[in-house]
Amino acid sequence: MELMDRMRLIISNISLNTIVDIGIVYYVLYRGYILIRDMRAKQLVKGIVLLVALIPISSIFDLFMVEFILSNTFQVGLIALVIVFQPEIRKALEYLGRTSFTLSNVEKTNETSRVIIKEIISATTSLSRQKIGALIVFEKQIGLNDIIESGTIINANISSGLLINIFIPNTPLHDGAVIIKDYIIKAAGCFLPLTENNLLSKDIGTRHRAAIGMTERSDSIALIVSEETGYISYAVEGRLYRNIQNEEIETLLSGIYIENEKINIIDKWRNRNEDKKR
Repeated sequence: MELMDRMRLIISNISLNTIVDIGIVYYVLYRGYILIRDMRAKQLVKGIVLLVALIPISSIFDLFMVEFILSNTFQVGLIALVIVFQPEIRKALEYLGRTSFTLSNVEKTNETSRVIIKEIISATTSLSRQKIGALIVFEKQIGLNDIIESGTIINANISSGLLINIFIPNTPLHDGAVIIKDYIIKAAGCFLPLTENNLLSKDIGTRHRAAIGMTERSDSIALIVSEETGYISYAVEGRLYRNIQNEEIETLLSGIYIENEKINIIDKWRNRNEDKKR
């Protein structure tokens, strides 16, 4: 009863101003999280949060040297952070100005995911058959906004016809990468960083090197169609897996889109190779 009385007292003291106050703080924090999540600077922000958390910890355990270094670093570091994050701060203000409360026009269900997977497989199979080069990058947790901004913004629902048309030779967008986020083609004709791995085979072309480079710098997954051989490959965590079949493409995409089928793609590929050796 005492607990119920306390809850009634708390509820009775909540005013409209308090609700509005909490709502505004929640909205700002939520939008801030969304913004940071969609930026590759997210990992840097995590590091800064960890260092901030170390200050009270060092004080509690009397780690005077650590506390002194961190405290003095942050006094100068705040100014440095404003300079380092100047582009992100500007984007944050622009983002808040153009943000709307509308939801995605595509409901995220496993049924919808399977339709999307079929569309992507249909597109890659057709491109492979015609030996038309293609590079499709799937954004995951680490945002690729800087890469998206290097190309042409599309923001269209995924369809095999659209993907095929983008990569048709001699069209304006065919030579870059397509970036897909969830169920949306965000942009096409995007420029990707090339890998700096000098140990790769000399027969690996620029498109495949760009796919490897992109997955070295983020947790994205890249799907590649070779224009020389028509082979379909994919890159993940800086590794390239070549000449995969439709069943493996479906497994790959299921790991991206379908909740109850999310798997460790690298482990599955290793198991497949071990089975072949036996």
